[in-house]
Amino acid sequence: MSHKSSEFRRRFVLNDLAATGALGARIAAGLRRGTAVALEGELGTGKTALARAVLRAQGLKEEAPSPSFSLVQSYDLPGLTVAHFDLYRIDHDAELAELGIEDALDQGAILIEWPKRASGLLPEDTLFVHLASGIHGLRYVELNGPQRWASYF
Repeated sequence: MSHKSSEFRRRFVLNDLAATGALGARIAAGLRRGTAVALEGELGTGKTALARAVLRAQGLKEEAPSPSFSLVQSYDLPGLTVAHFDLYRIDHDAELAELGIEDALDQGAILIEWPKRASGLLPEDTLFVHLASGIHGLRYVELNGPQRWASYF
């Protein structure tokens, strides 16, 4: 995917769920109204686990269901509304329009899995988080986005 912003780039190795939680907390600290975080990677690389870590760090107390079937879950969290989108099953642009990605950005921040399906709707300053599986359960993460994210990492 061609990233719109490439001023900031970092790479991490996530050894366990605690490391995923720590990364989620750093991402959560940078969320604000109009922020998009694009979660990329193959099935099973930890996109939903990272999204849940971000939501917990943002103040979610209950369990966050995967939006795989509902396509979007929205959370009114302390100080910010965060919508979690999963576009894996989206095939047509008309389906995207019905999901309300632009409205969700106007109201708060979004976490979006399978962002290639909505690339035209993502803001210029989207933070791209690419996850990949490694040996022994390791996850490799590459962050790419606007320079403002550098202070969180």
